[in-house]
Parts: sequence; C-alpha cells; structure tokens
Amino acid sequence: MTPIFRSGARRRSLATLVAGALAAGGLAAAGMTTLEPGAASASSHREAPLISGHPKYDNTDVYAFVSPDDPETTTIIANWIPFEDPAGGPNFYTFADDAQYDIHIDNNGDAQGELLLRYTFKTHTKNKETFLYNTGPVTSLDDPDLNVTQTYDIDLLKLHNQSLVSKTKLAGDVPVAPSNVGKASMPDYGTLRQQAVRQLAHGGRTFAGQADDPFFLDLRVFDLLYGGNLSEVGNDTLKGYNVNSIALQLPTDMITESQQQPVVGIWSTTRRKNAQGNFEQVSRLGNPLVNEVVNPLKDKDRFNASSPWNDAQFLKNVTNPELPKLMEAIYKIKAPAEPRNDLVDVFLKGVKGLNQPPGVRPAEMLRLNTSIKPTAAPKRLGVLDGDNAGFPNGRRLTDDVVDISLQVVEGELVGAKNDLGDAVDANDQKFGDSFPYLAQPVAGSRGPLAKGTAGGNSVRDQVGNALQPTGSADGTSNTGLIAASVGSGAAGILLIGAGLAWWRRRVQRPN
Repeated sequence: MTPIFRSGARRRSLATLVAGALAAGGLAAAGMTTLEPGAASASSHREAPLISGHPKYDNTDVYAFVSPDDPETTTIIANWIPFEDPAGGPNFYTFADDAQYDIHIDNNGDAQGELLLRYTFKTHTKNKETFLYNTGPVTSLDDPDLNVTQTYDIDLLKLHNQSLVSKTKLAGDVPVAPSNVGKASMPDYGTLRQQAVRQLAHGGRTFAGQADDPFFLDLRVFDLLYGGNLSEVGNDTLKGYNVNSIALQLPTDMITESQQQPVVGIWSTTRRKNAQGNFEQVSRLGNPLVNEVVNPLKDKDRFNASSPWNDAQFLKNVTNPELPKLMEAIYKIKAPAEPRNDLVDVFLKGVKGLNQPPGVRPAEMLRLNTSIKPTAAPKRLGVLDGDNAGFPNGRRLTDDVVDISLQVVEGELVGAKNDLGDAVDANDQKFGDSFPYLAQPVAGSRGPLAKGTAGGNSVRDQVGNALQPTGSADGTSNTGLIAASVGSGAAGILLIGAGLAWWRRRVQRPN
C-alpha cells in the first residue's frame, strides 16, 4: 500500500517562512528568495453537473508561466475536453464552432479583465460522403487526405470596467493541429504539431490542437478520499488521455500594466451560443481543482457562469472548506481552526510580497508575478520548496499542484506540518523545451493490439483472422490482401475496399 504521507528529508517550515515573508512585504518580489507560501486549491475535469455533459465547452486546466527559453515573454495554456480517448473515432476531437474560448488577463488587481484573448473556431470537411477523419496518410496540415480540419481566429479585446475600448484581430484562419489518429494515418505527427505553431504579428506565438493531458494526479480521491484506507494512491488516472489545448505566448510588456506592477491575474472561460443566438458563459477556470473540491454541488454551476468580481458569494467555501473536515472524519487528521483566513490570502489575493497586486480585490484566478525569472531546475512543489517561479505563483506544467494543495489545506500556513500527497509526482510524458511545451498527444494506435499479444501474434495476424470470410466454395481464405494492407496507408484502404467488394460478390453468387 502506497502511503499518502511522504517520507524523507523535510523542507523548511512553511509557516516560519511565510511569517518572514509577510514581515518583509515591502521588498521587491523579484528579489525574494526565501518566500515559501502554498496554494489553497487544486483541476477541473467534469467538475460541475451541467458542464460534465458538454465536454467541448469544459475547461480542464489553465497554466501561466514566464517562458523558460524566452523570459521576456509569458506563456498561457488553457485546455478543454477532458478524458479524450486517443482511439475515439470516427468523430475525433474538435473545438466547438459555436463557442468563444476566452483567456482573461487582469493586470491591475481589480478582479476585472483588462485584456481578453478570444479564440473562435471553424470546422471544414472536404468529403462528407465518407465516415473517415482522414482518407489516407497525412503528412502536412494542408494534406488533401486530412478530411476534417479546423481553423481559428484570435481577437484581442481591451476593456475598461467591462466596457469595450478596442478590438484587434491578432490572427485569422490559423490551422489547428488534428487529433493524433495513429501511426498509419499520421506517420510523423511531430511535423503536424510544428506546422500548427504560428508567429503573431505582435511578436507572440500561438498553437491550438490536441495534446497529452499535462495534469497528473490520482483522481480516485473521489472514492472516499483514496479508498477510505489510502489504498488508492499512486496511479496517474489521466495517463493515456488527451485534451484540446490553446497555447499563447506574448511579450510580457504587452500584458502587464507596467514594470512597477508586474502581477497579472489569469483565468479562462467558455461562452456558448444559446437558443436565442446569444453567447452565455458556461465554464470558467483559474486555479486548478477549485470547482471540483472547494465549491459544493449547489454552487458549481453558478461558479461556472460567474465572474471573478462577484466571487464574494463563494467566500464561505474558502473560509470554511469541506475537505479538511472529510480528512478528519476519514483519516483522523485534525482539521485546522476556522475561519481559514490563511487560505483567503493565498487563494483569493495572492501572497503579499510574491504575487499579490497592490489594492487587490479578492477573486479566484491564477496570479503570476512576471518579474520572477524562470529557474533552470524547477521544483515540483514550487514555492513550497523555495522555487518562487512555481505554483501558486502562476502554474508550470511540472508543478505538483495536488500535493501542494493538500498540504496547505491541511494547515501548512498555520503550523500544521504535513507531507500529504497522492504519490503521483510527474506526468507520464515528457514536456517540451520550447513553445508550446506540451507533450504530443497519445496516438490512437496505442494499446495492446499495436504490440501484439502475449502469444506473439501481431495486429496484422489478428485483423486477418477477424476478417476471415465464411462460406467460401473452396474453403480457403481470400483476405490475405486485406490483412497485408493494414498500416499501408492509402494503398491499404484501397485494397481493403477491393477485398470487401470481392467478398460481397463471392458470398452473394447464386449456387
């Protein structure tokens, strides 16, 4: 049984360091090296009743970090469509045509977005007379064999008190990287991924397409907090699943208010066209796992439709959280005293001296101090372990937000030292060193058939046996060409079609 508690060398007391940080609040955040606060939240996969039935509009995660290979820029990644099965054809995964996928940036701490980056998508189908997503091997995004494609536009909206000041088109008709159907259909998916990375006129870069789900955790927390006896930890339950990602890299001075105020608040939303033809917000995500484990059922759909400047209505969910009470009931870990003002400071304001903007209005969003440069050796526990470039100062792909969140919710900031975690410390796929940093999506051809069976039979043998026709006059098999064509691309598809046509004629021949 893998314990939920961690052993080994204990890091410095978080509570002691936070106390010191608060005392030194006047110091410039860029110069702080000993701040070690935590986060009070953890990602939203199927997090609310209404949105769980509409995955195309469901935000799963938001990441924001100073770009490690280009520290004058900031990278924002937002993901949608949880639990994409790589082999989920014939209708693979597309962004919705009737939605606005929005990334919001608050650069003055007033809980309102001053900048809004809006992505809108359009689906194109070359041949509607086939069920195929692709009709042959795809070697480029403009390959005629890629039957279903998507393009998107990016608009930059500048706002003041939620009133539109200006609207600028940053890009138009940008191609989306397709779902990774498999090795036969897309023999060099990396080339397709790279072709989907595009430069923006204003000095940034953009990407939209499928990716391996970068969030790593054991989601069996919902089985009475890891089985009620700690027997259900250590398994990355998102391993093998993909998401649809939007990645945007912009010059940092384009999104911040000034060099003197480098902190930005970031969240994403989805707006869907309703029956009246108007757009309404149906999903929202800032910090990970908030709407999953912080908000109760009665508030989940309302949170998804709300905006940060109205977050006072959810304050009690933070000051009187349910999770510590459950931990106490199941595992006898004493819940910290309420109200949890320690969580309010980190969760709704940002930590003073680290990523709290002056005059901040409490609101739930991911806060990033863009003046803190990336570290060459990121630590998975981020700020908890002295790495101020990590969560909850923004969120990097490698940050272990579940362990951080569990430890803080259980009282790290109020002196209750613990090493809680889910025993999943890293993603199963390696992240990239350059934009868009995401790991490539798991291919639809993955799985036991792709490697053969224990008896040594290959997928070709299995398909050949499965397509063995019956009732043949001479008792011999005539499907050798069909089996041999598997994995041969367009020629294989033609041979399969010819073989099946021959078989139909054969079995229908009158005696």
